[in-house]
Amino acid sequence: MMHAAPPSLPSIEFINTQATLKDFSEAVTLLFEPAPPIVKHLYAKRPYPAYSALIDETSAFLATPDKNLTLEEQLDVINAHPRIGAAKANLSALSLIEQGYTAEDAAKKVDETATPSTDDAVTQATLKKLNEEYEAKYGFKFVVFVNGRPRNVIIPVMEERIANSTKEQEMKTAMTDMVLIARDRLKKLNVA
Repeated sequence: MMHAAPPSLPSIEFINTQATLKDFSEAVTLLFEPAPPIVKHLYAKRPYPAYSALIDETSAFLATPDKNLTLEEQLDVINAHPRIGAAKANLSALSLIEQGYTAEDAAKKVDETATPSTDDAVTQATLKKLNEEYEAKYGFKFVVFVNGRPRNVIIPVMEERIANSTKEQEMKTAMTDMVLIARDRLKKLNVA
């Protein structure tokens, strides 16, 4: 049985000197999901001594989003991330693993055969309901650094944030967690 190769990043040298905007976008998408406002900013700021510096630049850029991005662009960046419990066909290979699917399922990325490693139908239904509540309240997707936690552990986090947060705080949290996710992905991809 043949397995797909895990996702990988091109060398930072390639990113700095030879990458087209499309190449650069594909690399950044591995770390941040498809977020054109981030890609455009980072591409213009090349070169980077390492991918960690690229993430540091993103962190600084997102720390003052009102200065750097329109509200629509901020929402585009946040909404680039998949929903917790989203359909497997809509998740990147790294998102599949982060959301509790096995590495083999992530490599296959087949929505019919990939199954959550620890979730059940009740968890899925609860996450769907909470995603709808969250998006109705705040107007964008819930983003959290899952950090290997099972999805059922995310449920109380979502409930707390729906009950006790503000739109402004949630936007800030989403962008902060996106950077944490990117740092974790970089570590998992074994790239400096």
